Amino acid sequence: MIVLTMGLMPIVQAAGIDPLWFDIFLVSVVEVAQITPPVGFNLFVLQGMTGKELPWIPRAAFPMFLVLVTAVAVIHLLPGIVTWLPNHVMG
Repeated sequence: MIVLTMGLMPIVQAAGIDPLWFDIFLVSVVEVAQITPPVGFNLFVLQGMTGKELPWIPRAAFPMFLVLVTAVAVIHLLPGIVTWLPNHVMG
């Protein structure tokens, strides 16, 4: 998904969106997609590793889903939070 989306990078830059912010946002959204049923790939990986039944896995992953959705909301509402540390370190 990320490789397909990177074709949009010239459009993202032309729109004036910080590439660092976009990449972090994109990875966060892809992680949400990886643990969301019905086709969350990581759910199948966890099911194979734990041996638990598949309906149990999404219920167990739900707290992490909430954390990721909250992080995506914070990144969206406060975009400066993503670039604060790199800007602070790089001067």
